[in-house]
This record gives sequence, C-alpha cells and structure tokens, in this order.
Amino acid sequence: MTLHGRNLIAGEALGESGDTFRAACADTGEELDVVFHVASEEEIHRACRAAECALAEADDDNYAQVEKLLNLSADYIEELGDELIERCMKETGLPAARLQGERGRTCGQLRLFADVVKQGVWLDARIDTALPDREPIPKPDIRMVLVPVGPVAVFGASNFPLAFSVAGGDTASALAAGNPVVVKAHPAHPGTSEMVASAISRAVKDAGLPEGWFSMVHGTTPETSIQLVTHPAVKAVGFTGSIEAGRAIFDAACGRPEPIPVYAEMGSVNPVFFLPEALAERGEQIAQGYAGSISLGAGQFCTNPGLGIGLDGPQINQFVEQVADLLKESPAQTMLHKGISENFCRSLFTLSENEEVETVVSASVEGNQAGPTLLVTNGEALINESSLSGEVFGPSSLVVKCSDKKEMLAVAERLEGQLTATIHGTESDLAAYADLVTILRRKVGRIIFNGFPTGVEVCPSMQHGGPYPAASNSLFTSVGTGAIRRFARPISFQSWPDKQLPAALRNANTLGIWRTVNGVLSNDPVG
Repeated sequence: MTLHGRNLIAGEALGESGDTFRAACADTGEELDVVFHVASEEEIHRACRAAECALAEADDDNYAQVEKLLNLSADYIEELGDELIERCMKETGLPAARLQGERGRTCGQLRLFADVVKQGVWLDARIDTALPDREPIPKPDIRMVLVPVGPVAVFGASNFPLAFSVAGGDTASALAAGNPVVVKAHPAHPGTSEMVASAISRAVKDAGLPEGWFSMVHGTTPETSIQLVTHPAVKAVGFTGSIEAGRAIFDAACGRPEPIPVYAEMGSVNPVFFLPEALAERGEQIAQGYAGSISLGAGQFCTNPGLGIGLDGPQINQFVEQVADLLKESPAQTMLHKGISENFCRSLFTLSENEEVETVVSASVEGNQAGPTLLVTNGEALINESSLSGEVFGPSSLVVKCSDKKEMLAVAERLEGQLTATIHGTESDLAAYADLVTILRRKVGRIIFNGFPTGVEVCPSMQHGGPYPAASNSLFTSVGTGAIRRFARPISFQSWPDKQLPAALRNANTLGIWRTVNGVLSNDPVG
C-alpha cells in the first residue's frame, strides 16, 4: 500500500500542516522516504470526540460486531503480506522471521479475544433473584455485569512493533471489552503503524461499527501524549515503555479533574537466581540458556534477564566463564533505534564506572549495532547501591555473587517490583530456599522455575505485570485474556424489568453464556 503519513482519524487521513518527521532505517540511520505529520491538538480532540460519539451511537449489546471487528482486523493485517514485514524490517532492524512470528502472535491474540467475546464468560454476569418474603427485610433482584469503561488511549511500544503496538494486546483487549480506541503510534515505526491502522480502520467499517471506533495519531514529543491522556473523553490508558514515560503519563492522568486509570507496563530487571545444587548438576546447560536469553533480540525485551544471582564460589565463577565464552561468540545486532542504543551505552558506562563492578564481556557498540555485555558485582554492593539494580535496556546482564544465603535473601528483599523472577534449582534447593520463594512471591507477577523469562505466552493464565515499577497496577495483566478486565467496569441493576436489562442479564440467556445465578455457575435460563 502507498503510505500517506497522515493521522488516521475516524476513517479519514488528516494532517497536512504543522510539524513533520521521518522514520529512520534502523540498520543505517538513513531517513526513509515518507513524511509523517504530527497530530495537532485539534486533531487529537477530533479523534477523542469521535470515539466518544461512536460509543454513544453503538448498541449496548454489540458483542457480535466486536467479535467480527477483532477477526476482521486479524484477516486484514495478514492481507498486508510481505509489504508489512518489509517496512517493519526497515524501521526496526528486526529480522523477517522474528516479525513473521510477531505478526502471527498479533493476529492470534486478536482472534483469541474474539473467542473471549463470543464465549461471554469475561462479562462476569451475576444474578441474585428477589426474595420478597425474606424476613425481616425483603431481598431485591440485583444483577451485575461488566460494561465498557469508555474510549481508551493506547501507546505503541518500540520493541514489539506489531504485538505491543497499534494492534497489540492493549488495543485488542480494549476493543474486546467494547471500547473505542485512539492509538498514539510510536515514532520509530510510523509506516508500520499506518499500515496496521489502515487494516483496523477497514475492519471497523466492515464490522458495522461507527468509524470513530478507531483512530491513530502521530507524535514525537511528550506534548502529544499528554494531550491525549488528559482529554476528557478518554477514560483509560494502556502503555508499554520506560518508567520515565510511563510515570509522566500516569501523573498526567491522575492530575486530571477526573482521574483515570493508567495500565502501564514499565521497568523490570527480571532477576534469575542460581541455586547451588542446580549449578552443580547442570551449570553448563543453565549458562547456555542464560546467554541466549541475554542476547535474544538484542536484549530488547521487557523480560530480559538483567540480573543473575548466585552464591560466591567455584560454581558461580565457572558459570560466569561459561556465559562469557558464549556471549563473546554472539554477534552484534541492530537495535531498534538510535535513542535506544544511546541509552544502552550511557547505562553501561555508568555501571562500568562503579568500582564494585567488573566488566567480563564488553559490548561492541558501533552505530546502531550492539553486542552483549556481562558484568559482575557482589551482593553487598547491590544492597548498598540501588543504581546497580536498575534496568539496562539491551543485551546485558549483571551477575551478583552473594557471600551466603543470608546475603542472597537480602539482595532479593532489596529488589523493586518485577515482571518476573526465575529460580534454577532442584527440589532440595527449593526446600532449602523456601524463604527466597516467599520473598519473590511478593515482588513479581510471574515466577519461573528452571526456565528463562524471555517469551511471554498469550493465554488465560498469563500474568504480565507486577508490583511498581514493573507496572502501575499489579492487579492486572497486559498479556493474555485477563487483560480485558482492565477496560471494563461493573454495574449493578436493581429491580429492573427483564426486557430493559443488558442481554447478558436477561432471564432467557439468549447469549448462552455462563453466569453466576444465586451463587451457582449456570448457563440455564432463569425461570
């Protein structure tokens, strides 16, 4: 398709004046051909108001249209074919195989949410019928269901240009909950964003929904983001990115006359704990997995293992040597854009300047290409200096050698909230380090045994989130079917006529969904 570089607002391409920018080729840094137009404040207002009006126009029980929208979005994204992959490769430097897999994940999660909408279980419909003869006070008929929260602002992430961007998990789950969406495209891959946005916009029209159901705007500065978040029509926000940007958006949303929820997935170092028996039994195997996880995708995953923690001694020393040998053989990879590679270099320089940190493998960074880095420190240093446990976004990890179990536990206590933590151990290790597991359960959203954190399965049981600063709200996930609940709110109907109730709460149960009726799960009519 021919890119126009404009903002896609309620089915129209707008924005031919004001500030402009170009995407850069991730490999070479050269500017690409298309000029993109930054959304004006008026265009952001128009997108948000169109979303608000679309929701007001739509049928309250438009589940079939929403299901169709999600399925058609997946179909139309796939129809973009190799052209989408080729544009995305230019803008991100990611290889074709990775992007083809990510496209499959993107379309798969859209169809997964379509199935969730069709099944209707997520509505959490609850019915408590009246007991007019109850003494001393009669019980009224009360019924509850989840309804859309309202227009949702979604921010595309740089590191997953498909699966966490315009049609990513935040958009899919917000749409599935019955909300219109306004996406702020990431300026590092605007062409990719426009192509995907065009597919969703087409799906909105073909699903019979108002065209204001979906819009996408461009922006290169925080002002665009803040204008979007503070617009009164926006009722919730989905974000994936840095702590600094996520916190700025969160603070802006909280500072509104009407504060709104921000579901921000932010920083995490995803500590990996190496327990003694496991290292003794399969240290080489663990080293291979750890090195691969560090270098995978140039380390540009929110689940990259930024910390490795074990007991000081011959085992961990040999382990570090094995990991170092593997990383030295790992070639440099293209980072997503210049800003990320520059931040990576700055973070590594700060770490390496610390006298308590030894650089075992030094990254070769040339232009936008970076090789892996391995550093080593001790438990006492990490406990005393919080900066050592900060996220370094890129292919690097810091191994922490603890003097004994007590210090390892103190290191675990020192950590902030994380998306994940991993333990490599045996059953005997787990028994001996039960208190470590107890600490980590308070610190993380997902705890992994004998694996590695990179790789996030899209499924109903996935929790991708965690205590702050991993996420702004640890009660929810940004991956998996549970993500839909972020963008819905409960409402109860008391003593309402059956015909005036939402379809999910009517006696006949024409949707055929499972509901909790007088405390019992059932898909039968209420009679």
